Amino acid sequence: MKLSIGIVGLPNVGKSTLFKALTRQDITIANYPFATIDPNVGVVPVPDGRLDALEKLSQSKKKIPAVVEFYDIAGLVKGANKGEGLGNQFLSHIRETQAIVVVLRAFTDPGIIHVENSVDPVRDLEIINTELILKDLDAVEKRLARLESEVRSGKKEAAADKALMERTKKMLEEGNMPVADAALMQELAENVRLVDLNLLTAKRQLYLVNGTEGDVPVALVERIKSLGADYILIDLGNESSAAAGLPELIKKAYEVLHLISFFTTGEDETRAWTIVRGMKAPQAAGVIHTDFENKFIRLEVIECAKLLEAGGWSKAKQKGWLRIEGKEYEVKDGDVLEVRHG
Repeated sequence: MKLSIGIVGLPNVGKSTLFKALTRQDITIANYPFATIDPNVGVVPVPDGRLDALEKLSQSKKKIPAVVEFYDIAGLVKGANKGEGLGNQFLSHIRETQAIVVVLRAFTDPGIIHVENSVDPVRDLEIINTELILKDLDAVEKRLARLESEVRSGKKEAAADKALMERTKKMLEEGNMPVADAALMQELAENVRLVDLNLLTAKRQLYLVNGTEGDVPVALVERIKSLGADYILIDLGNESSAAAGLPELIKKAYEVLHLISFFTTGEDETRAWTIVRGMKAPQAAGVIHTDFENKFIRLEVIECAKLLEAGGWSKAKQKGWLRIEGKEYEVKDGDVLEVRHG
C-alpha cells in the first residue's frame, strides 16, 4: 500500500518549493527511485528511526522504508471547475491521490506576486475548497440524472443510490464537504456503484501554512478547525525550517489517513509496511504477499521496542516475549511480524 498526496494551492504559494524540498533527499534504496517519476510526481521515504534500528539489529542487506508519492499539482485559480487556467489538469490530478496537502501562503514578500493581489490565506482556502465543491457538484448532478432514469426503469439499487446522491448534493450546495461527515463518507466508500465518482471533497485534507508564527491569522486557525482538519506551519523560504518540517508533514499525513507502519526484519531485508489502523492479521499479511492472506495460519508478533530490548528474534523467543496471534488480531503500529501460512 502506497500513500499518495496531492500538493494543492494557488500559484506562487510555495507548492513547487515544497515539492523540491521533499524530493531533494539524497537517498538510494532498492526498488524505489527517490526522485521525480516525472516532472510532477516524487517518491519520498517515510522517516522512521525504528526501521533504522531494526536494520542495524538484523544486519540486513537491504532497508526498504514505507514511501509516499507526492504530486506537485498545477496552480489553481478561480474558475478551475470550469477549466480556467490549468483547471482540468489540476482537478484530474487530484483524483489520482488519496489525500490533499493544501499549501496556503501566509508570508508577505512584495517581490513575489500573489494571483489575487494580496496575501489572505483564509480567502485562498475558501477559493480552493469552493472550486473542489463546484467540480463535485457538477459530477453529482450528472450522476443523479442517470440514477433518476434508472429509478424510472425500475432498477433495484437505484433508489438508495439516488437518495445518497441527493444527500451529497445538498451538503455540497450548502458549501460543505463530505469529508467532514463521517457517516456519509462511510456510505460513499462502501457503495460499489458510486465509488467511481472519486469525489474531490471526500479526500482528507491537511493544511500547510507557508510562513512564520507571526504570519498566521487567528481566523485561519479557527477556519481550519471548523473543517475538522489540521495544519502544520513551515517557513519554506528558510532551508532549516523546511528540513525540520518535512518529517512532521509525513507524520501528520499518516495521522489524517489513519495509517500505521508494521515491520518485517531479517538478514535479507528490513522493511516497513503501510496499512490502515485496525486492519486484521490476515489482511496485513496480504500486504506483504496476497498468498499470505489466503493461506494465513497465524502471526508471531513482538513490539519493535521489545525486540530491540531483547537483542534479536531468537533472544526474544527465549525470553517468551513473542506472541502468537490469530485471524482476529488487529496489527498495531510498530509491530514486528513473522507470518505463518499454508
